Order: sequence, then C-alpha cells, then structure tokens
Amino acid sequence: MTNIQYIEADGTEHQVDVPDGLSVMEGAVRYAIPGIDGDCGGLCACATCHVYIRDQDLPRLAPMRELERDMLDFAFDVRPQSRLACQLRVSPALEGLVVQAPARQY
Repeated sequence: MTNIQYIEADGTEHQVDVPDGLSVMEGAVRYAIPGIDGDCGGLCACATCHVYIRDQDLPRLAPMRELERDMLDFAFDVRPQSRLACQLRVSPALEGLVVQAPARQY
C-alpha cells in the first residue's frame, strides 16, 4: 500500500492507502474521491481523470507518453503539471504523492 493524497478542487483533502499496482485513478474511484471520474475505466480514452501534480513530485513519475499528451487536449485547464491519473501506476516510489483535481473534468 502506498499513501496518496487526493485534493478536491475546493481544497478538501483525502489521505488514502492505495494498493500498489493500481493506477492513481483506480485508487480515486475505489475510495470515491470526488472530482476524478475515470469514465473510460483507465484506457486513456477520456481525460476525466485529469489531475495536477506538485512540481516536486513530477520527477518521480514515469514520462508522459504521446497518447496521454494527446488526451490532455480534451481536458479542462491543462497546465504543465497536468497528468492523467489513469496513467500513473501506484508503487512505493510514489509514497506521499499529492494530486489535485481541476475545477471540472470537461
């Protein structure tokens, strides 16, 4: 289990121990974190799991692939810290990762 901190758009925080091997999106859905929908089930086909990553956490993540970059074109308020939570695999290396949901997912 790896602790992930999810922050809703309004600032509400959720500390969750997510099983290793799941995606950050699957952890959000499993624990009913508002603001991270994952409508496509994690297939990188909808951008409804768009999140912001703290600058200091970005180097800990696997590099963004072209498909994820393309899907972010459909997300709301994309920033340099934007990632799709379905593409972030939970592992001990992500202990303490903080992700924040945008104001909306479309």
